[in-house]
Amino acid sequence: MTLFLGLGIAGLVVLALSLALDGVLEGLFDGVGALGGVFDGLLSLPVIAGFVSMLGFGGAIVLGTTGLGAGAATAVGAGAGVGAGWLTWKLTRALMRDQTAATPRGDDLVGTAGTVVTAIPADGYGEVLLQLAGQSAKFAAKSPTAVARGAEVWVADILSPTSVEVRSVDR
Repeated sequence: MTLFLGLGIAGLVVLALSLALDGVLEGLFDGVGALGGVFDGLLSLPVIAGFVSMLGFGGAIVLGTTGLGAGAATAVGAGAGVGAGWLTWKLTRALMRDQTAATPRGDDLVGTAGTVVTAIPADGYGEVLLQLAGQSAKFAAKSPTAVARGAEVWVADILSPTSVEVRSVDR
């Protein structure tokens, strides 16, 4: 029974290490994952930790609560370990597929329509209100021609992270 409890505790230690080192030890199994992707993610440290922990704790429970021997305890523990490893693998894959939207960048503003909030003189800067990732954002704006307040414009170029070049929209 001590062996099974030791395996369960060792699995928890491996899980804590995999969380603390955040993938540093994952490179140990990269060569196996290259075999056509068959083992892709199955030999990650959280999966191995889940398997070893359930093997140990499942075997200890069988030995402590039944009169079955070490062979039966190992078989039941291995079955529980395969189940825990599979659930860990599925959860990890689901979490890895949960992608967020791409972070907006300045280049995403080119071609965006906006409204002038401070008139833009032909030789200086004014301000425009643009939509960036669903949020209104005010930018300094320059235009080759003067643009009146309230006019609709579109962004022609990005001058800096806080300023844009705009063109008037003719309707």
